[in-house]
Amino acid sequence: MSNNEIAVNPAASDDTDSANSTLDKASVLLHWLTGWTIIGLLALGIYMEENEAWHLYDLHKSLGALIFVIALIRVWRRIRQGWPEPVSQYSKLEQSLSKLVHYVLLIGSVLIPLSGIVMSVAGGNGLGVFGLELIAENPDPANPGQSAPLFGPLAGMAHGMHGMISNLVIAALVLHIVGALKHHLIDKDRTLSRMLGR
Repeated sequence: MSNNEIAVNPAASDDTDSANSTLDKASVLLHWLTGWTIIGLLALGIYMEENEAWHLYDLHKSLGALIFVIALIRVWRRIRQGWPEPVSQYSKLEQSLSKLVHYVLLIGSVLIPLSGIVMSVAGGNGLGVFGLELIAENPDPANPGQSAPLFGPLAGMAHGMHGMISNLVIAALVLHIVGALKHHLIDKDRTLSRMLGR
């Protein structure tokens, strides 16, 4: 585990001024970049569904492809560096719940865009990122201007997973935010400050 990533040695006494209680800038940047982009994508997806605003579909896919790459980087860093140590001592229940929420968010940040990409490609809609075509659409000869599914059942399965995982991540995000506020307002520890790079 990297000394830049790990916050506090569990055997050491709490010292909020310790240099080891901070995270490296890359971790902080990736955390907030991933978090806000995922929140934006979830909000955009809900808006598109409720208002049938399909003209935003290309933007949704582009941001999804972008966050997929960023999420893979986060997963690689997490495997390489491990999880940051808590800044204070918490109950086993709180530690277990925190770890579960973090795993859901980390894995979900990969599976949401991945399922969306699979859904789009298998559905014959291709994949473009901000105007750059990575995978071409599959035109439907019988319906000019429309696309034909490449693998209909796979597209349907990916669509179901996309919605299910999105709902799970929304629940995890709520718990994550509530937990961060608890640390800051009730426990009065440095958890939130650390994630702000302080």
